[in-house]
Amino acid sequence: MTRSQTAILAAFLAGSLLLGGCATVTTNTSHTFQTVVVDAGHGGKDSGAYRRNAPPEKVVALDVALRVNRKLQESQLHTVLTRSNDTFIPLDSRVALGNQQKNSIFVSIHFNDSRRGAVQGVETYYYSPHAFDLASKIERNLATLPGTANRGVHTARFRVLRNAQYPSVLVECGYLSNRSSARAAADAGYREQLADKIAEAIVDYRYGDGVYRRTPAVLARAGSGGASFLPSFR
Repeated sequence: MTRSQTAILAAFLAGSLLLGGCATVTTNTSHTFQTVVVDAGHGGKDSGAYRRNAPPEKVVALDVALRVNRKLQESQLHTVLTRSNDTFIPLDSRVALGNQQKNSIFVSIHFNDSRRGAVQGVETYYYSPHAFDLASKIERNLATLPGTANRGVHTARFRVLRNAQYPSVLVECGYLSNRSSARAAADAGYREQLADKIAEAIVDYRYGDGVYRRTPAVLARAGSGGASFLPSFR
């Protein structure tokens, strides 16, 4: 563990004590996970952010999540979706489903909103220090998309983060309140790029840089488990 990671862990433990131990202690599966729980934010009666320049957050978040799911399966990772259609899933149910998956990580996909229309960019959140490196890798990947502002990696006490038994991150893929970002989010090609960057970060984080998009034989040698193939979403 590096000095910075040790400092993050110490701060996390101190914060948990101050809060009366109410946060879940996370098992570190960050470099061993075989399952990725892909969580599309909102759904059903909960539309999430909704601006007239783009579809509701629940729609674009689901689209990106399904694309990430497909790409991870193609990279021989087992995946579990918290929702695969326009269904409302309570936050506690999402966390419970994630916690049932042994040796896993949890990736929640969202789009952002602000009262200030000029605000734009991507940001990634984590709570457990074991999820910091993964959050950082996803953020760096997304920030390479043309015209995308890097708004950084931040800690947050979102329920899907603080109650997760395994490393959990929440990705904000852009601001629907920003006209340019909203137009991008409404474009299927751009959502495909978002999904590609997220999936690449997860696969390369688990197995090493450059593994993403390699042949099944290479992935098998990298130590991946079998995937349960679901219908592709295109």
